[in-house]
Amino acid sequence: MADPAIVIMAKQPAIGRTKTRLCPPLTPAEAAALYEALLRDTIELVAGLDNVALAIAVTPPEATDYFHRISPAEARLLPVVGADIGVCLDQVLSALLVAGHPRAIALCADGPTLPVAYLQQAITQLDEADVVLGPSEDGGYYLIGLTQSQPRLFRDITWSTAQVTAQTLDRAESLGLRVSLLPSWYDVDTAADLDRLRAELPTLAPDTLSHTRRFFAFAGLTPS
Repeated sequence: MADPAIVIMAKQPAIGRTKTRLCPPLTPAEAAALYEALLRDTIELVAGLDNVALAIAVTPPEATDYFHRISPAEARLLPVVGADIGVCLDQVLSALLVAGHPRAIALCADGPTLPVAYLQQAITQLDEADVVLGPSEDGGYYLIGLTQSQPRLFRDITWSTAQVTAQTLDRAESLGLRVSLLPSWYDVDTAADLDRLRAELPTLAPDTLSHTRRFFAFAGLTPS
C-alpha cells in the first residue's frame, strides 16, 4: 500500500505580494525572504518524516522550476489553479487520493515550528475519522486531511476569515463526516506572530529551522 501523503500548500514568494501584513515591521523584500525561509523549513519538516510521501502544491503553476530548486528530488509537484484556496485544496487532495495514497493531508507553508507529533497524530487519527482538522488560532486551519475526496467540504466557505474552521465543521456535520481535531497552532501572518516566532526559536532544538534562523540573523532580528 502507498504511504500517506502530505502536501504543502505553497506559493512562489514575490516582493510586494507576499506576507504584506508583515510590512511593517518588515520591508516587502524581507517579508518575501521570511516566507521563503518558512516554506523551506516546512518542506524539511515533512521530508524528515518516515513513511510519508511529500508533495507540494505549486502556485503559480509556472513556478515549478523554482520549487524543483528548493525541494527534495522525491517531492511530487502539483501545479494548481483555482478561484480560491478551497478549489486548490480539493484539487491536490483528490489528486493524491486518486493516485493511491490512503490518506492525503494538506499543510500550510508558514508554520514550520509545528510539532512533528501533530503531523503524526493527523495520520493516525485518519484511521478512525473521515476528516482531520488542525485549527489555527486565527479561526482558519493549518492542516486538513481526508481519506476520500470531499469536494463539497470546500464549497461556499468564506476563506481568509475567522469563520473558516467553524464553517468547515458545520459543513462536515451536514455531510455526515466524522471529524477529528488536532491541537491549535499559529501561522506567521502578523507582527505579533513574528514576535512569537522570535521568542519560540531559542526554545527549539538548534539543528531545526535553519532557514528561518538564517533569515533572522540576516535581518538583524536576533531571536529573543
